[in-house]
Amino acid sequence: MVIPRVVVAAPASGHGKTTVATGLLAAFAARGTRVAPFKVGPDYIDPGYHALAAGRPGRNLDPVMVGEDTVAPLFAHGAAGADLAVVEGVMGLYDGRVGGGDTGSTAHVARLLDAPIVLVVDAAAQGRSVAALVHGFRSFGDARIAGVILNRVGSDRHESLLRDACEEVGTPVFGALRRADAVAAPSRHLGLVPAAERHAEALASVAALTALIAASVDLDAIHAVARSAPPLAAAPWSPAAPDPVPGCPVVAVAGGAAFSFGYAETVELLAGAGAEVVTVDPLRDEALPAGTRGLVVGGGFPEVYAAELSANAALRDAVAGLAATGAPIVAECAGLLWLCRTLDGAPMCGVLDADAAMTPRLTLGYRDAVALADSPLAATGTRLTGHEFHRTAVHPRSGLLLSPAGAAAWAWRGGDPEGFAAPGLHASYLHLHWAGRPDIARRVVAAAGYNDHHD
Repeated sequence: MVIPRVVVAAPASGHGKTTVATGLLAAFAARGTRVAPFKVGPDYIDPGYHALAAGRPGRNLDPVMVGEDTVAPLFAHGAAGADLAVVEGVMGLYDGRVGGGDTGSTAHVARLLDAPIVLVVDAAAQGRSVAALVHGFRSFGDARIAGVILNRVGSDRHESLLRDACEEVGTPVFGALRRADAVAAPSRHLGLVPAAERHAEALASVAALTALIAASVDLDAIHAVARSAPPLAAAPWSPAAPDPVPGCPVVAVAGGAAFSFGYAETVELLAGAGAEVVTVDPLRDEALPAGTRGLVVGGGFPEVYAAELSANAALRDAVAGLAATGAPIVAECAGLLWLCRTLDGAPMCGVLDADAAMTPRLTLGYRDAVALADSPLAATGTRLTGHEFHRTAVHPRSGLLLSPAGAAAWAWRGGDPEGFAAPGLHASYLHLHWAGRPDIARRVVAAAGYNDHHD
């Protein structure tokens, strides 16, 4: 399968990968090139900006969560019909899972895709020494760095000095970007503000990026680098279950500004398992979609919208009512908070006998987890890898997490049992990429189909 592709990497976080990757997607799209966007790792926010720029879903490539053998097939699935794929890296080029070498790193994914790399370097405080940095990254490891894009260049003289330095070590410079506040996106406690929360402003940022990259980067050279990637020996991944659930049960998936964290493959897998997938926006919709027999609530920022979510008492009551029927409800991170009795004192759905609140501490990292109880998501003893990323804490009100039939959802080394699991419910801080375990979607839809016939 021939897919022109390029990976946008950097020596460290903060060098401008998102600016360059989003700008490249937007600039090529403006030329009429069909572009497919990807992000390395478990990030949910950057793919939202990628999607605006490319006009198609931003997707994640995470070998830690889905297994390295699934990365190339997922890429082929997401790049189907595209003329060019742009993959934004994570952190520094060789930064992977803590304690795992470069596993999960940008270099690891570039290797799995056999893709050339463009290194984005923040040159604001550098002169000729940039040559040593670039030379070091080219000679360390096996990453194939095709050239660099210089970011935050101060002047024409500064740019000339930097280009000469890169030429000394035989590294092409594909472009130089001056500082441009028009393309900056605001940040808060978990990173950039999602595009779904600032759609008009995000569109303006993408438009500014289009102009910036088109004027500052040699797009033809980047395209030539992407075309140098060899054919990819991977069949596209498919979300279709081998035995879809009959009856097409309705599974609602939370969306909108408060619940914007989710992988595109989740909805595709639910549909592939036989569900009729309908989106519900807890900030706007006062009822669940007609015929709802299951509910999936992903991540996001409910703490930012606690007042609005609390004010939607009709939907909160509907969710509690759905839970009372035993219909499968699967919630992660933001969804977990929404199911609690309160969030920062504001009433939530009350499905869980627990209260949630913001904390000053960031909890972050991959977790190798084992399921402690049967739930719609997993059977007892199921082992998988997920990712935590939050600044909140959940405090159960009673000694029992749910009921005599309930238990904690997960256990992992170095942590207390986490989350809530019961025959009709799974709620946890752990983010999962279902493409790594497609049986999850089949299990959720089967539970919804069973509920459909027993209510």
